[in-house]
This record gives sequence, structure tokens and C-alpha cells, in this order.
Amino acid sequence: MIKIDNALNSYYIEDCIYTLENRIPDNSIDLVLTSPPYDDIRNYNNNYCFDFETIAQLLTKKLKEGGVIVWVVGDATIKGSETGTSFKQALYFKNECGLRIHDTMIFQKNTTTFPARHKGKRYTQIFEYMFIFSKGTPAIANLICDKPNRWAGTTNFAKQKTDRDKSDNLVAKKKFKPIPDFSPRINIWTYITGKGFSGNDDIAYEHPAIFPERLAEDHIKTWTNEGGLVYDPFVGSGTTLKMAKFLKRNFIGTEINSEYEYIIRERLKNV
Repeated sequence: MIKIDNALNSYYIEDCIYTLENRIPDNSIDLVLTSPPYDDIRNYNNNYCFDFETIAQLLTKKLKEGGVIVWVVGDATIKGSETGTSFKQALYFKNECGLRIHDTMIFQKNTTTFPARHKGKRYTQIFEYMFIFSKGTPAIANLICDKPNRWAGTTNFAKQKTDRDKSDNLVAKKKFKPIPDFSPRINIWTYITGKGFSGNDDIAYEHPAIFPERLAEDHIKTWTNEGGLVYDPFVGSGTTLKMAKFLKRNFIGTEINSEYEYIIRERLKNV
């Protein structure tokens, strides 16, 4: 593990640009897992504006070769049109930072605060994008295999036990390995959200926007091994840090808003 200026398994209440420039060495992070502010419309402490391009460049610089960024993001709807900011950010990571768009995944929620109206003009929106950016080919990909196989345990479907080779000789038919019970899941991940489902800490719900602990757990398991380094530049309620600690990964976090520090502290204490 690269020595990091007393930052390992810590979080900082400061601008993530400062953390990235002063506390984290280049090529040291295995996984960035975060949900950033959407559409430059959130201000913090009356002074902070989301400087996406600077942050994207710094995250790329700090990411290991083979490291992964999971960018959980959506789009605001302004004057009847979605902004498309999520796609602009994805293309910036690809074209300006040189990362691969390894996968475009979907975080599907079971419900929404704003269901479609019968006389409305758009369907109910219940998902966010989970862009998976990688610095080269991902070094780690522990795919979660929990999709049941209908034909689990079977080998050859045909009853015929022999076949003919290129010389038309009768030979024993090749027997394939049995189909496993489970295969890797699809790239649309569905989670039940809301109080009592997104997390088991009541204090977490004092933050206005948390994502499910299981979502963080599944990405951390997929893209890192034990002892790997996970960074979240927008800690919020501390979900990424909590699950990294629970899964025996090292972590660093940054949160600009000091109002949420007590939530992060208590959630880490409870692991």
C-alpha cells in the first residue's frame, strides 16, 4: 500500500480538490465510488460550486492503472427538458481524461417521489446511471453471480452420445461441463429504497439523499479485493465509507458540508 499522508481510513471535511491535491498520491486509488452533485445546481456552505472538470482530472490522476470509477448520477429536468449532464460528464471522462467507459449500468429504484400523472407528458422516472470508468482494463472484476440459471446442472441437451469428426469417423460426443446454478447478474441493479431499506442506521436518513448500502457493497465487492483503497469525494451520509470498512477495504472520504459530519462519524462508529 502506498503511504498516504495520515489519510488512510479517514474522512475530511473540506473541498475534495484539496484532498486530492494534498493528501492522496498519484496512482494509488483502486476504486472511486460516489454520487456527485447533479447539474452544478447545488451550492455548499454558500461558497462552493461543483468544479466537475478539475475533479475529474484529479480523480483520473489518482486512480491506479486498472482502477475503476463508479459515477452514480442523474439529470435534472429544467423547463421540460433533461439536461443531459450525465452524458456530458461521461464523455469528458472518456475524451478529456482518457478513461474507458467500461459499462453503462442502471440503478433502478422500486419507487419514486414524483410518479407520473395520467395527464402528464412523461413516464415515471425511477433510475440513475452508474457509469463505470476504468483506467485501462479493470484490474479486478469479481462479478456477482446471483442470476439463477433455468437449465442448471444440465450438460448436453441432445440425447445423441456420438458425433462424427472431420474424417466422418464416429466419435464420442464431447460432454460439456454442467451449467452452473447461477450466472453473473445483468447490468441493471434494482434496490428497494427508502427508510429501513437503504440502510440500517436511523441517523443516515437525516441526510436528504442516501444511496442503498447494498449498492455500495456490490460495487466494492466487484471492483476491489480486501485491503484495496476506496475513495469517495462526496461522502454525504457516509455510505461508501461504511461499506468499505465493513468489507475490510481501506477508505478515504471527503465531504464539503460540515453539517453532515456527525452522521458520517456515527455510521462509521457503528460498523
